Amino acid sequence: MFQISNRLIGINEPPYIIAELSANHNGSIDTAKLSIKKAKESGADAVKLQTYNADSMTINCDKNDFIIKDGLWKGYKLYDLYDEAHTPYNWHKELFDYAKDIGLTIFSTPFDEGAVDLLNELGTPAFKVASFEITDLPLLSYIAKKGKPMLISTGMASENEINEALETVRINGCNSVLLFHCISSYPAPIDQVNLKQITNIKKTFDVIVGLSDHTLTNTCAIASIPLGACAIEKHFTLSRRQKGPDSAFSVEPNEFMQLVKDTKDAWNALGKTSFERPNIESQNKVFRRSIYFIANLKAGDKIMENHIKRIRPGYGLPPKFYDQIIGKTLKKNVTAGDPVSWDQMLLEV
Repeated sequence: MFQISNRLIGINEPPYIIAELSANHNGSIDTAKLSIKKAKESGADAVKLQTYNADSMTINCDKNDFIIKDGLWKGYKLYDLYDEAHTPYNWHKELFDYAKDIGLTIFSTPFDEGAVDLLNELGTPAFKVASFEITDLPLLSYIAKKGKPMLISTGMASENEINEALETVRINGCNSVLLFHCISSYPAPIDQVNLKQITNIKKTFDVIVGLSDHTLTNTCAIASIPLGACAIEKHFTLSRRQKGPDSAFSVEPNEFMQLVKDTKDAWNALGKTSFERPNIESQNKVFRRSIYFIANLKAGDKIMENHIKRIRPGYGLPPKFYDQIIGKTLKKNVTAGDPVSWDQMLLEV
């Protein structure tokens, strides 16, 4: 368990819900600020940016290697995609200040050392590492030395690559690590999300685990909670109709609000592993079966099978005593409808 800002994150805490703004500002700082406001109103624990520019991600090259061949961004040159989607560095302070002013935690994903330094200067409470950068061990090392919690997505990563990433950040002083199970597909098909990997990551690497969810519904996020997910990251947009680079696999405010409610309901429903029964059940114990007289009897009569019955409600002796009661002698009068109790009878046959 560790803390981001004033919020504990761990298996015994409600799920930490992150609204990923990514490119959904669509080039407008006003849209970015409104998105932060709506994320707060929708119940997000934090909003997350992505800190890069085209030159920190790639080079401006037209060669075939730099053209996206398929998927959501098919046909884009890498440089042009990142140039369109980036959050300008000169917005960051204003966005960080705005989120803090409205009481919402804000942090970001840096993609190079310069972005790490910028975020550190802004007082980021944590760093996110994208799936595509999990193998950039020099970058992970640089981030880890800043002494902040790290949330690392594991999309595309092998067991060995995840282990290398964890070893790198731990050697460099970061022990507050959460691994996000993630499928790097945009959107991700539900039948390939493989949520069981959450329990495997937790067991294999002994870390706190979350889900970075790129599916089009909230089903996987909700289902991840009983598997041990402590944090959920979901792309957030004011409206998919705005048609930004990431809008197609992002959720709108009303959907995000439902995500927050349903994941926290799922966490609350988990309860405890003990056999202790919840208090809410106690009032219904009266509707269990118990033993009642179904005949009028006098003191001195012997109780026969046709005199008693196991029925609801539960104010009489439990049914397990049925055989012991047969043949007992009454020491007081009873009437049909009286619950059977030991003080009505002699204990000798």
